[in-house]
Amino acid sequence: MLSIEDYDYELPEEMIAQFPAPGRDSSRLLFVERSKRSLSDHVFSELPRLLRAGDLLVANNTRVVPARLFGRKDSGGRIEILVLEHPADDERNFSTRWCLLRSSKRPTKGSQLLFEDGFTGLVEDHGEDGLTRITFQGNGSVDGLIKKKGSMPLPPYIKRGYRDGRSELDRERYQTVFSKEKGAVAAPTAGLHFTRELVETLNQRGISWVELTLHVGHGTFRPVREKDIRQHHLGTEDYFIGPETASAINRSKREGRRVIAVGTTVVRTLETLAGVKGDLAPGGGKTDLLIAPGFEFKVIDGLITNFHLPRSSLLFLVSAFAGIELVREAYRWAIEKAYRFYSYGDAMLIL
Repeated sequence: MLSIEDYDYELPEEMIAQFPAPGRDSSRLLFVERSKRSLSDHVFSELPRLLRAGDLLVANNTRVVPARLFGRKDSGGRIEILVLEHPADDERNFSTRWCLLRSSKRPTKGSQLLFEDGFTGLVEDHGEDGLTRITFQGNGSVDGLIKKKGSMPLPPYIKRGYRDGRSELDRERYQTVFSKEKGAVAAPTAGLHFTRELVETLNQRGISWVELTLHVGHGTFRPVREKDIRQHHLGTEDYFIGPETASAINRSKREGRRVIAVGTTVVRTLETLAGVKGDLAPGGGKTDLLIAPGFEFKVIDGLITNFHLPRSSLLFLVSAFAGIELVREAYRWAIEKAYRFYSYGDAMLIL
């Protein structure tokens, strides 16, 4: 259970979703019941009847910044960058930012980069994991450039080219309808299936909804290279949980009602904050919590999640919660039934 080889599986490429479902809640939903070891097929809009009154859903309201920019080196080669730092409104003149940079050959320190609208970038330094520190210059701020020319930082298995006509669709659909707090480099994809109408239906059935914030960082793209998965290091990510959310979760735990995480980011936040008895205190901080089989969950009783890449830390977490053999069975089932996988794909409900 702790070897990276235990988390490998074969997936036909055509099952990697390149587009979202026509409607957010029209995606498919695989219901996994741990106690019965049973699997059943549903549509996401059926979620309210699969839950029960008194359940509490906890969602991540982070907002993805469309900070993917295309340009070229002064030598002519094409580049693609993802701006990682997004300062507060009163710091918008902050022109030097850490970025992820992709190019056929990494530009050297001191190189000039050319972007649209007359913006240039000076390569100041290189860091680990493909990070590059760039100073931007132009008529306006880099945040203005992002707002005008930026595209969504989709994962590499979703194929989008420069000036892709589908970018407007991505700006809408690679963002949850309840996103509020700007700062993520990737969407909390389990939340993509919810509509405002579905959340209202849940509330009408006595199923509560609260939110927290965890800004998904670039470490989410980092491949696992260690054979023993416990040796993998996640990047730190910023989180915040407000008093109302903490209070609602603590009350649910005291009253024996289920707390159901909408996505792995919520799981990592809640389990980072959990005290000895699973109680939570409001506040903010950073987490690099890696959850793998053997982890003792103190807060969550259920999980809504998408289907994850092989050999990924997200698959470790799901296996830790549901059991590795049941997760393998669920993934085999999903492949046989032609579910759609990854960020724009279908979902699982694990109870």
